[in-house]
Amino acid sequence: MSELGRINFDTLKPEEFENILPELFSRGDGKVSHDPELKDFLARNPDCAALVNDLETIAETARSLFAPSGDPSDKVWSNIQNKLREESEHDAAKVSRELPNGLPDVD
Repeated sequence: MSELGRINFDTLKPEEFENILPELFSRGDGKVSHDPELKDFLARNPDCAALVNDLETIAETARSLFAPSGDPSDKVWSNIQNKLREESEHDAAKVSRELPNGLPDVD
């Protein structure tokens, strides 16, 4: 079980706080600053509050990098279709040039 339940945040020292920060972040939604248990501790320890704020910003930015950005525009799909069509026409022309009489008859 987690050691967080046994921690007295009224007597917690900043260096001890840094040791439990990973667990604090992993137990919630990444918003340690919103934890009511930590409200008074963070108010008394502005350096710890700044560290939490920085880590929350980093975590949010990292999450946004992997968030879907929506479907590609119609222009993107059109460009893909055009490119595929060009490649198909190019490949067909290449095959036609390589075969002297076109495709052989299949009996």
